[in-house]
Amino acid sequence: MITRIGAAAWIVAVVQFVVVQLAVESGWRTPYSWAENNISDLGNVSCRMWDDSRPRYVCSPLHEAMNAGFAVHGGLLLAGMLLTGPCWGRGGISASSRILLAVGAVGWIVVGLVPADVDENLHVGGALLIMGLGNLGLLLAGFSSRDSLFGRRRSVTLSLAVAAVLAAWMFFGQHDPGIGLGSLERIAACALDAWSVVMALAILRARRPDNSGGITTLRSHHAPRYG
Repeated sequence: MITRIGAAAWIVAVVQFVVVQLAVESGWRTPYSWAENNISDLGNVSCRMWDDSRPRYVCSPLHEAMNAGFAVHGGLLLAGMLLTGPCWGRGGISASSRILLAVGAVGWIVVGLVPADVDENLHVGGALLIMGLGNLGLLLAGFSSRDSLFGRRRSVTLSLAVAAVLAAWMFFGQHDPGIGLGSLERIAACALDAWSVVMALAILRARRPDNSGGITTLRSHHAPRYG
């Protein structure tokens, strides 16, 4: 039951994060682009030109809702990391992965508490926790023991992790392949969200913990009928 609560926390984290972004975006009087604008633009508290490297006018009237959404997102992701222990399997790699992903979740809380135009250095530090240590944790999760629930979905984890690490490198280096730096940031920051939903659904489809640190689906065993 505790593991399933962790799975539910992950799903709620992702759903509320998407809904809050859409709601806050709707309050903008100037166009907001998911391809060109940073996610953090939605949380900026002042209306002004922003970012010397990519000058753009940022004005987010509902920034308080977005910053609360960041913090709630991080808190729920962290709760999921703590509550889904039986799904990770045993070993140093699994433990290290959980720790790094938990640190990445804390990064979302930092981003929410310190908007970019309030303290850019601390805000960027939070982003580095998300897209640096967090994505490293996701990459390590791809090497969790095969007998764990998450380890049996290694291909999904590694695919998302590689995409996230590559997107983070391109975003911080401002190497836009034509999809927009905002798109790159979303891939780098939200690959964990996609992974969390996939793993949460796997947990919710499972039935009981097994003896190896994973979760298996119970099969129905019926007594044979005679006559």
